[in-house]
Amino acid sequence: MSSSRPVYSTDKGRLCPACLNALGACTCKAQAAAAPAGDGNVKVRRETKGRKGKGVSVIEGLAMNAAELDTLAKQLKARCGSGGTVKNGTIEIQGDHRPVIVDFLTSKGIAAKLAGG
Repeated sequence: MSSSRPVYSTDKGRLCPACLNALGACTCKAQAAAAPAGDGNVKVRRETKGRKGKGVSVIEGLAMNAAELDTLAKQLKARCGSGGTVKNGTIEIQGDHRPVIVDFLTSKGIAAKLAGG
């Protein structure tokens, strides 16, 4: 059996490799964005690896989609008064704000706990 698949169609143009729809009408991205990234076991830890000694607070395991993670990250950045980002389903807040983050998450009804030493 051949493992070939179409990558271009004269009718549709370039095709998505997963759903074989036109890239403009691809449904894979919408499904991936709607799927929660975490398992619901929320852990807050401090990390310095690969950041030249600068510490960040990492929140992982949130069972939220990408839009909800962005909204929560914005609220956490405002609460902590620092910058941050969302990467691969985790939220990174610059600085060591673990107690503030855990208090904020528990006030939102999210069971979070500190991880690491």
